[in-house]
Amino acid sequence: MRNASDWKALLRFLGVILMAEGGLMGLCVVPAIHFADGTLWHIVACSAATLSVGGGLYYAFRNELEIKDRRMSYLLVTVLWLTLSAFATLPFLATGSTRSLTAAWFEAMSGVTSCGATVFADVASLPASVLLWRSMTQWFGGFGVVLLVLALTPRLGINKYSLYTAEASGADNTGKTSVRTTVTVRRTLAVYLSLTVVFIILLMLSGMQMWDAVNLTFTNISSGGFSVNSDSIASLTHTQQYLLAGAMLLSGVNFTLLFMLVTLRWRQIRHKVDQLTFYLIICALASAFVVLALHYHSGYCWSDALRLGTVQTLSALTTTGSVVGDYTQWWTPVVFLLLMLGICGGMAGSTSGGLKVMRVLILWRNARGILRKRLHPNAVDPVRLNGRPVSGHIINNVLVIFMVFGATLMFGVMMLMLSGVNATEAIGASVGCLTGYGPGLGASGGFGCYAHFTASALWVCSLLMLLGRLECMTVIILFLHRFWHR
Repeated sequence: MRNASDWKALLRFLGVILMAEGGLMGLCVVPAIHFADGTLWHIVACSAATLSVGGGLYYAFRNELEIKDRRMSYLLVTVLWLTLSAFATLPFLATGSTRSLTAAWFEAMSGVTSCGATVFADVASLPASVLLWRSMTQWFGGFGVVLLVLALTPRLGINKYSLYTAEASGADNTGKTSVRTTVTVRRTLAVYLSLTVVFIILLMLSGMQMWDAVNLTFTNISSGGFSVNSDSIASLTHTQQYLLAGAMLLSGVNFTLLFMLVTLRWRQIRHKVDQLTFYLIICALASAFVVLALHYHSGYCWSDALRLGTVQTLSALTTTGSVVGDYTQWWTPVVFLLLMLGICGGMAGSTSGGLKVMRVLILWRNARGILRKRLHPNAVDPVRLNGRPVSGHIINNVLVIFMVFGATLMFGVMMLMLSGVNATEAIGASVGCLTGYGPGLGASGGFGCYAHFTASALWVCSLLMLLGRLECMTVIILFLHRFWHR
């Protein structure tokens, strides 16, 4: 790729993104003023610096309107998340929330990838402006900053379909054109904004202060899991916990499907019902198992078992990472199930991480078809999704993603153990960071944090967050020799 205009157009796009990030950063002056936390000028300086760099890039390359090489989309998305994370560290460092660049990078990456892992043991002691910034990074990153820009600025000149598939590789993109991608993104944004407003209002009606309602809605709708409280959502009322569980459940549903449900487009819904049905079945069965285990094995009363089991199961499946109880102290099979749910993830086209239930469903039906083929060698029994045959190309892609995900997970576990993390925490942290669930096992699970991890371990976890957010392939493809040559 030697086309200089492609690189200039890439920098122009980064300028747009940084201006958006700087603008959001500037909104954090509101809590800085209201709560008088002493961070006003620090936030102003951070916002101004980000806006200046973004505006400078956009102005310098304002005439470079088009990226012609489709491969640049993969590079752009990766550079984008790295750049966002780099500038997102500024409020943490400038306000003195942490003096460590490693810790600031980890927290920023966790925010923009909507992971939810944190290095702060006492979150409640952070300045109000920093708390809002943590929440906003998850809300912005959860939807996908690339998708947000595509929705709001349709004339950026970049191939929308290429960028959409590079950033949202979990979505069901079969048959989408560039124009249709723009429509899909705008519908998704409309649902995302609507859910945000609705749950802020519902939480306030439940008696929650507006400050908490805004922050918790931002982080739970985005499947992020950051909180303004050191005990996550455990200290909330039972009603508020159930409301946030509803937010988690909806955030794990395909947003295009939610749009169709709201607009009563039943004929289109029929072609997407398989994934939704499978997602709801997993929710119901997993929740039932955890509730029964908490009651019969751990001795919780039925009301507490129902609340803790349902909320924590939905948090795990949607990779939100909000914690309603210290699950690391629960029955070991329950802890294992929660980890497996995090690996599974929610529906494709949602804010949740993980492998996505659509891929799990395709593999399940493919395995079932192979077993039937052994019994009836001459039978024609293709894998079907929503009544339509799934092509061998898609099945192969799903198999490759599973293989790459598994290899990346093992790589993460090994690197963390080499960094001095014990085996149990290494497994939990790798799953938590790669899937976007956030909390792990041991001291980094439940109400714990990653503050005790070594610097090298935090950098490994940050890499896993990036790989998980972009579903590995978008980043790994950059290391192929052919990527850099025509």
